[in-house]
Amino acid sequence: NEYKDLKAGLDASPLKEAFAKKKAEGKEVKVAVTFPGGTHDLWMRYWLAAAGIDPDKDVSTIVVPPPQMVANMKVGNMDAFCVGEPWNEQLVNQGIGFTACTTGEIWKKHPEKSLGIRAAFADKYPKATQALLMAVLEAQQWCDKMENKEEMANILGRRQWFNVPPADVAGRLKGDINYGNGRIAKGTDLYMKFWQDNASYPFQSHDTWFLTEDIRWGKFEPTTDVKALVKKVNREDIWRDAAKGIGVAASDIPTSPSRGKETFFDGKVFDPADPSAYLASLAIKRFA
Repeated sequence: NEYKDLKAGLDASPLKEAFAKKKAEGKEVKVAVTFPGGTHDLWMRYWLAAAGIDPDKDVSTIVVPPPQMVANMKVGNMDAFCVGEPWNEQLVNQGIGFTACTTGEIWKKHPEKSLGIRAAFADKYPKATQALLMAVLEAQQWCDKMENKEEMANILGRRQWFNVPPADVAGRLKGDINYGNGRIAKGTDLYMKFWQDNASYPFQSHDTWFLTEDIRWGKFEPTTDVKALVKKVNREDIWRDAAKGIGVAASDIPTSPSRGKETFFDGKVFDPADPSAYLASLAIKRFA
């Protein structure tokens, strides 16, 4: 709430001067993410860097577990955070802070979670692996139906899962966003997608972007063979077999492992066929 009057939104530049002033006063500016090099780390970094705020030099990027985000902001341990739902909505519902933007606004239809299975397990138990994928795909189809959102929110709100009021989950599952700064958006297309628009499919081009960003921020060496690493780890062939196993129509299965060029809110374009050109276009990064 300390920054609410600055009107920081998708454009984070109003925070640049405020953060610099706070640092000049000898105070530490902290932004929290859930895991170094993980998705929330990369969303936070992209958003700040697009506004000319260096996530390593102008602020301290710290790691905080998702369920502890709201409590830490309540006692003033951080200035901003990036995390999955329901913690953003909970922050707003408790009157502690506001949502500057959602990650779907940073990159429309961006990928988020991935299902990771050790290669040794997948190779040793191919049938179990395929069965697991089939179950996940069926769950994704169920989660994608708007008529199931309320039940989904009730399940997620239970003590053994998020342990939060279902209302902290339901709104954003449906695309209803109370930003907490006087802005309320109803029925947006920013709701989480689990199946539609090939949300379930593991595009190799998306893996390429994540690795490229990790190179940008010094998590991987610039000499990393991104294409070879993606080819080794991404098993979209298992996804295809699982999709066929549950009767997914051929027309609903992507014909290419690449979704092509991706455009971000600041106009930057990522071409998975030429990651170096994308890196060269970015002003703030950890290598020349």
